[in-house]
Amino acid sequence: NWTVLKNAIAAGKTYLQIQFASQMWAARPHLANIFKKLLDQKTFICLRLVFATNICIFSSPSLILPLSLRKKKVFLMANFIGQGVFRCSHPIPILATAAIAGEKEGQGPMSACFDRICSDSYFGQTTWEQAEGALQRETVSLAIEKAGLQPEQLDGILAGDLVNQCTSSSYGLRGLEVPFLGIYGACSTMSEGLLLASLLADSGAGRHFIAATSSHFSTAERQFRFPLSYGAQRTPTAQWTCTASGAAVLAATAETKTPCITGGCIGRIQDLGVPDANNMGAAMAPAAADTYIRWFQASGTSPADYDAIVTGDLGIIGSNLFCDLLMKQGYDAAGIHQDCGAKMFDPETQDTHAGGSGCGCAGSLFCGHFYRQLETGTFRRILFAATGALLSPMLIQQGESIPSISHLVEVQGVVSRETT
Repeated sequence: NWTVLKNAIAAGKTYLQIQFASQMWAARPHLANIFKKLLDQKTFICLRLVFATNICIFSSPSLILPLSLRKKKVFLMANFIGQGVFRCSHPIPILATAAIAGEKEGQGPMSACFDRICSDSYFGQTTWEQAEGALQRETVSLAIEKAGLQPEQLDGILAGDLVNQCTSSSYGLRGLEVPFLGIYGACSTMSEGLLLASLLADSGAGRHFIAATSSHFSTAERQFRFPLSYGAQRTPTAQWTCTASGAAVLAATAETKTPCITGGCIGRIQDLGVPDANNMGAAMAPAAADTYIRWFQASGTSPADYDAIVTGDLGIIGSNLFCDLLMKQGYDAAGIHQDCGAKMFDPETQDTHAGGSGCGCAGSLFCGHFYRQLETGTFRRILFAATGALLSPMLIQQGESIPSISHLVEVQGVVSRETT
């Protein structure tokens, strides 16, 4: 261990992990003073000490744990690097994901990435709203099963949807008896949930958290546009709300290699005056661009540093606007940008106009497609920023424009916790 320490200092490392036998630490209380001095002198920014299955993270400004805490798992909060932008103090593992989709989504080009495809749009229920609740419950249950956990091992679920008061989430998950945080970011809900869950896990507030979301074509169409029986003509800029759900299980620690969240950016509300509820891509593109630009500036990265920079449901039209906005700020996303809404359907054969939308669009493709690309090593590092239009049908009828939001998480491919 001392050889490792000396070599790290000689190499100019600022982060270091050392593994101890528990009895060694107990028998040598002066070690804490040594590490405190190294942090005070800024030889290291962060020291990660591993005692068998227990982890202590010492960070500058110095945090030396009292004796009563030395045998407990202790974590620090994420590190601020810019307004609303942070780096996790350690990579937050995503243990497992699940993605379930409806029949139309299952007929599209992304069908192979879903765990299940259901041909019954009612999901065995009697109303569309009940159907979406059942869809989300089934997806969350599958994610828990794939993670090898039981509901009582979860310390929180962060979930939301598009139905008024997020009732698909609250009604659908009410039987699990797990601490619940209802969140709403419109179609940005999946990345909002991942961001918040990673912060909770990073802080030591719990061991396991789930981020989940869903959408259903019939519930969203009825709430935000027209009754289904009305048969309204859809405009060329309109998008098709996906019947789909995604759920991801995050952990404070993991023993196996798994994709991890390493940072995030909280979105700012953007409104460039777009009033058309049938042109969501144009309304949301500025929010996605703002979030990505802030991340690049704060983190010192660029699109070329990633295998993919992903947006939620800008669709075909919004994706072009997004790339144009980035290019104006000197960031070339051509060939790297991928949009879940543009990927979900085949516009030629499925008549979805500008592409897919809805919370479940980004949620299911992150959990079903992008997670697997990271898990298999096809992607090493991506940025995922779902996008949401924060509109109200009533305010649109009153002549208001559509504010939008986009939250971002940085996700790294398979990482061994022992070598982080």
